[in-house]
Amino acid sequence: MSFLAIDIGNTRLKWAVYEDDAQPGSHPLQQGAVFLENIDRLADEDWQGLAPPTRILGSNVAGDAVRRRVEEQMEHWDLSARWVVPAAETAGVKNGYDHPTRLGADRWVAVIGAHAHARMRGFDGPVLVVMVGTAVTVEAVSSQAEFLGGLILPGHGIMLRALEGGTAGLRVPTGEVRDFPTNTSDALTTGGTFAITGAIERMFRLLSRREGREPLLLMTGGAGWKVAPALDAPHELIEGLIFDGLLAINSART
Repeated sequence: MSFLAIDIGNTRLKWAVYEDDAQPGSHPLQQGAVFLENIDRLADEDWQGLAPPTRILGSNVAGDAVRRRVEEQMEHWDLSARWVVPAAETAGVKNGYDHPTRLGADRWVAVIGAHAHARMRGFDGPVLVVMVGTAVTVEAVSSQAEFLGGLILPGHGIMLRALEGGTAGLRVPTGEVRDFPTNTSDALTTGGTFAITGAIERMFRLLSRREGREPLLLMTGGAGWKVAPALDAPHELIEGLIFDGLLAINSART
């Protein structure tokens, strides 16, 4: 018996197979990732030799058309996938969004995964959840396991492309992060990185002030490793935070 977890982002689909009763933090039995333009080949390639899972749960932020294309790749299993829809409360986490169902599924699942991580290690304080990908999100979770709200800002690539498109003479650089950049490439790279880390550090201070103690800061996403060295706050990189959230949701529904 196995559980297939699916994370459909803005650029890629990531998947992982676990034991059906796996808990957050478990290592997958199999895993993979494909760019969205290649998902129509999943049944014939990545999933061709995959044993039929017992359950499928996914997070999708790429829209209904992409979801339907993925579901077509599952038809040979004769099993319907369940997709996360943010609710008022899931897996012990309360949703403080003004309209809970309008919260992005990936944000909600990452918050649930981060809360599960914190509680597994015996940490009962607040949690700050950062995802660094095409976009960057910074989410605050109280000591009482309530999602308080969060930020959405452009990822590094979007910032640089916006500057390139709106400013004459600038091109997407391959610069380095410097304290005091002395060339344009470094200035652009550093500016984007500091914009992201500055937002994270401000939320870290705000949540610390509200809760009376520093939060556990967990960072995930494909570009997290680029931002982490410039972040002036204690933090941990967690590779599969959305998968951990899907595992927590699956376990809560068992």
